[in-house]
Amino acid sequence: MADRADSRAGIPWRRQTGRVLPVDAEGRVLLLHGWDPHHPEHPYWFTIGGGAEPDESLRDAAARELREEAGITVDPALLGEPIAQSTIEFSWAGYRIIQGQTFYAVLVESAEVSLDGLDHWEQASIDKYGWLTAEDLEADDLEAGEGPADSQIPGLIRAAVASVRARPD
Repeated sequence: MADRADSRAGIPWRRQTGRVLPVDAEGRVLLLHGWDPHHPEHPYWFTIGGGAEPDESLRDAAARELREEAGITVDPALLGEPIAQSTIEFSWAGYRIIQGQTFYAVLVESAEVSLDGLDHWEQASIDKYGWLTAEDLEADDLEAGEGPADSQIPGLIRAAVASVRARPD
């Protein structure tokens, strides 16, 4: 696996991420809003998540990232089976990244969102969060941005809502 230093030299940084779409009772999903530090003029909405640590499952990584990035704690078992998987390639802060993504969904009855757990890079490149529907992102007046995965987010929101609604109580 290439490390971050190799990525700056042109060798991509490869990582596997666990991502989570928290769904509220109204069928909205919690997303973060931010930008690539090298391109703050192009903000975008994105899902919560991040790279799995060594010996950490993607489900556990997704639950950890939800706690760190939004202050919401959930049992990783509540994330259920993945709702989607994909691989994307993009640049962020000058790094070339090839990222495997496994997406989970979880119903969040009520939660107070806190961005206090963001690391240094996240604090410098995330400005807000929002509870959004797929239709919100597809609306002409919402700043959807040019993020590495923004075109797939409306479909992920629909899959997350369908997944949590299909689960037994």
